[in-house]
Amino acid sequence: MPAVLLLLIPFLTLAWLTPWSGFHLAYGDGQAVATSLGMSAIALPLIILLGLPLALWLARTDSRWRGAMEVAVLIPLLAPPLAMGILLVSVYGPYGSMGEALSAIGLALNNNAGAFVTAQIYGGLPYFVLAARAAFENVPVEIEEAGQTLGASAWQIFWRLTLPQAARGLAAALAITWVRVIGEFGIVLVFSYFPQGIPVKLFINLQNDGVDSVYALLWVLLVTTLPLPLWCVMRAGRKAF
Repeated sequence: MPAVLLLLIPFLTLAWLTPWSGFHLAYGDGQAVATSLGMSAIALPLIILLGLPLALWLARTDSRWRGAMEVAVLIPLLAPPLAMGILLVSVYGPYGSMGEALSAIGLALNNNAGAFVTAQIYGGLPYFVLAARAAFENVPVEIEEAGQTLGASAWQIFWRLTLPQAARGLAAALAITWVRVIGEFGIVLVFSYFPQGIPVKLFINLQNDGVDSVYALLWVLLVTTLPLPLWCVMRAGRKAF
């Protein structure tokens, strides 16, 4: 109870301080909500596509490279988001090593939708890999070995045995990743100030009009983004899908 109360105090305060009689969004808030939801809907599948193979490999491999790969996943978590944004600008910006190569073929990753999604991927991928690896590690190896004995292919073992057994943990990984992606601020602020998502717009409203101007957008953030992680958490709490 002390921990729950500690976590709820800011949101109980939010409910108390919100001017409900004059509740309204500031100019541009609706576009910020659409931007965050739209870009996150692109980034999340890409994170799953990139992260699942790596998470499964980390959970099952005995390779000597495992330690190096784990370090590679942890490094982005150790870097502050603002520093990570600066690094992305240094790499993918117009004068970065990769940025110049992209410019040569007519592409750019700077203050556009592509940069926004890239920032979200860098913010969420390490979290997903670590949580998904833990989910796969909880799957008994004997189940997969039984599938091999019965002649199942590697894909059949993964799809019919490993994935269902790890589903609860993967649901939790998905919830964590969605929350991290939708709330990414530091990397997006530096690497993709435009288009403006909800976190950046909250910062702008705070700077321009004070703290009272952020309450409405904060409520919209909670209402629009909580359903997916809540669903994942509820599914993760069940014994089976």
